[in-house]
Amino acid sequence: MAEAKVGDDVFREDSTMNKLEQKVARMFGFEAGLFVPSGTMSNQLCINVLTTPGGEVLIEEEGHICNFEAAAASHLSSVQLRTLPGNRGKLSPEALQNTVRGLHDWEPDTQVVALENSTNKGGGACYTEEELHEIQDFVKKNKLSVHLDGARIWNAMIATQTDPEFYGTVADTMSVCFSKGLGAPVGSMMLSSAKNIEKSRRMRKMWGGGMRQVGILAAAADYAIQHHLRLLESDHERAIQLAKTIDACSGLSIDMETVATNILIFKVKQMSARKAVQRLKENGIKVTKFGEHKLRATFHFEVDDTALEQTLEVFNDCFG
Repeated sequence: MAEAKVGDDVFREDSTMNKLEQKVARMFGFEAGLFVPSGTMSNQLCINVLTTPGGEVLIEEEGHICNFEAAAASHLSSVQLRTLPGNRGKLSPEALQNTVRGLHDWEPDTQVVALENSTNKGGGACYTEEELHEIQDFVKKNKLSVHLDGARIWNAMIATQTDPEFYGTVADTMSVCFSKGLGAPVGSMMLSSAKNIEKSRRMRKMWGGGMRQVGILAAAADYAIQHHLRLLESDHERAIQLAKTIDACSGLSIDMETVATNILIFKVKQMSARKAVQRLKENGIKVTKFGEHKLRATFHFEVDDTALEQTLEVFNDCFG
């Protein structure tokens, strides 16, 4: 980061960032990329460029955009989110049937299907290539667009052994995050056509996302892609080990069939989630409350084998 060549990215003079945007766009099969401070900004730029005011976005009811982005789509783009029941955060052609509206003046105009891969509230579930193709067929038939929230796309492509270029063939816009599993300090990137990126570059400035000397962040993101991407498989393996321990604990329950990547969502039987979080924190383990009796544990590369062993011991002591 300290050695990065930097410039003013608003003037497109930061060569390190220019190279990263080109690199990531090519990696995922898109024409262009746009670096932004957060995944929320990336998602909202994608929705903005794919919709017009009065539009509607179809999304699974546990999707990040409708649960963790402060109703931004309605405020920033004047569109509504229509939530649909799915399976662990994933939509299907069956869930989308008879959902498209706009034929009558009094109806919202359905414009976008928003997908998340892997899913957060769905416990790290991933779409297969076949599932994405099926949704794309539905979208094309109904003349809609697809936005893919790929905050954890790196985990998804490792788990499903999907070539990253594939995603550019099934989505009109995509958001990727560098600061989750990859471990970079800051940043996400919007991917789309060159035309959409040009439009979103101006909107990014309006929303306060244009930055100077941002090459220091681009250098960190590029380092993470080069050196941390290959570590994600180990995160998934360690998640399985903890899941097995949780499954054996009398005070906890987990559906082993839901363990897909680096996220575990499980239930506490004999106390509240809040109390369980506190008990684990007192023993050096941080997890997140995800319901009154539900917890989320997420692995990243800084949780090594030594930390895993400590975690397994703590879970057995607290809940075994």
